[in-house]
Amino acid sequence: MRIQFLIAYLGLSLALAACGKHESADQNSAPPPIPAAAPTAGAPASASAVQPKSTDQAADLPSKITRMNEDGSETVEEVTSDSGAHNPLLAAVASTVTTASAAAPSGPSMWQEGVNYTRLVPAQPTSVPAGQVEVLEFFWYACPHCNAIDPLVATWLKTKPGYVTFSRVHVLWNEGDRSLARLYYTLDAMGKLDQMHSEIFKEIHVNGNPLLAADQNNSAQSERIQTTFVAKFGISAAEFGKAYHQIPVDLALQRADELVQRYRVESVPKFVVNGKYIADVSTAGSQERLISLVGDLAALEHKR
Repeated sequence: MRIQFLIAYLGLSLALAACGKHESADQNSAPPPIPAAAPTAGAPASASAVQPKSTDQAADLPSKITRMNEDGSETVEEVTSDSGAHNPLLAAVASTVTTASAAAPSGPSMWQEGVNYTRLVPAQPTSVPAGQVEVLEFFWYACPHCNAIDPLVATWLKTKPGYVTFSRVHVLWNEGDRSLARLYYTLDAMGKLDQMHSEIFKEIHVNGNPLLAADQNNSAQSERIQTTFVAKFGISAAEFGKAYHQIPVDLALQRADELVQRYRVESVPKFVVNGKYIADVSTAGSQERLISLVGDLAALEHKR
């Protein structure tokens, strides 16, 4: 009975810790919930859909995860699905047992591989210069958990070490997500992202404006809604419209899509450190602990 209660509690905790792919598909409609790993019935095909991969491409993707056992030994498990991650409920059980104990001091020694984070095998290539540690945050503007953790991320960015190269990656699970991602990368290309990033979260989660057309497939209407929004902050509608469809934005979207597939991202917010470690709120134990974990893993990588 106690175990059943713990599982039910952890299921609720997981739901409260991240936004899943299925929630994105259901955002502007009300079909019955479906598992995050399953394709959304009737959803339009998009570049964010996982495409069949060649043998060479499949070899590049994480194929195993390493868990640390209580006796100090390691267990390596094969990844058999596109989710690419271990059972989130089991991870949350372990995380809950760990975080329920007395608080440990900050630093690498407080984190347990296979519990607080997952090691990716093989490690994935990064796009940062030698001596730099890449940190990626996968997020979605419509996700309330991404909105909640963003101020913590912003604070960390002000004090992060110079060896950390940080990038956000907006997910593209469906056409609505693609429109919001295009908004993100358009503002980035225009040099307006620092001005607008928190304002977008505020508009969606405080003001209740999704910045999308009621029909998510109507990308032209979504663009008009977004153009009206950014114009309120002094951004030229003509310049915004021009940048919206330029090649740099298309390339940024393509790159984001590749990263979402490469790391098999099915929920957000999720952080990847140097192509080797992946973690989220449920594994770290809280939003604050997740930011600390990311910093500690980055420091560990920098020492190597």
